[in-house]
Amino acid sequence: MSAGSGKGGSGKNSSGRGSGAREMGVRLKTARGRTHSSQLWLERQLNDPYVVRAKREGYRSRAIYKLLEIEEKARLFKPGQRVLDLGAAPGGWSQLAAERTDAVAGRGTVVAIDLLPVDPIPGVDFIQMDFMDDAAPERLKAMLGGPADLVLSDMAANTVGHRATDHLRIVALVEAAAHFAVEVLAPGGAFLAKVFQGGTEGELLALLKRDFTVVKHVKPAASRSGSSEMYVLATGFRRKA
Repeated sequence: MSAGSGKGGSGKNSSGRGSGAREMGVRLKTARGRTHSSQLWLERQLNDPYVVRAKREGYRSRAIYKLLEIEEKARLFKPGQRVLDLGAAPGGWSQLAAERTDAVAGRGTVVAIDLLPVDPIPGVDFIQMDFMDDAAPERLKAMLGGPADLVLSDMAANTVGHRATDHLRIVALVEAAAHFAVEVLAPGGAFLAKVFQGGTEGELLALLKRDFTVVKHVKPAASRSGSSEMYVLATGFRRKA
């Protein structure tokens, strides 16, 4: 995924535990022209209870259950908030933000950006643009119309297959999101971003610990166990004088 791209692909409690728990073991016949990796991806999607649950409950991707689980513990959303969703496609996190902030009813404000197109979401003001574009920050600030209460980032950088290079791209992207969050957040605001194990050291953690009261890592149950993906959650933003 690109610098502007976020959530992909999708079990009844908000944490996702215990939902859609029926045994699933779908195996596909190998189709002509389908690679082994694509075959495995399709089987994984069909056997993923969160994919099934998202389709059943009308959400755009399984990623919403990661945010739901974090929200259950951290209480990130409140009616009337301004929320910024970086890397919004296909829109699951924006859907939840619009519901929880009452943006659907015109109370809250949800602004979303992605390099990929996103079908319209009630209560969400979306722009198709690369977050790393020099013009993106000012566009987003204008769309927000004031300080943000919450900045979300589920962005993932494009990979080239070279481990060191890919690591640097991932770190650079989440650091850019964190720096922008510090620019736009209101006092007491929060920042939630996707990172990868081993990829949140150095400048990023120093920045977050300097500007937020609490900084911690979380690994939602909906995040696949075999993935190095996790999230860094920074709360209690302290705006500099």
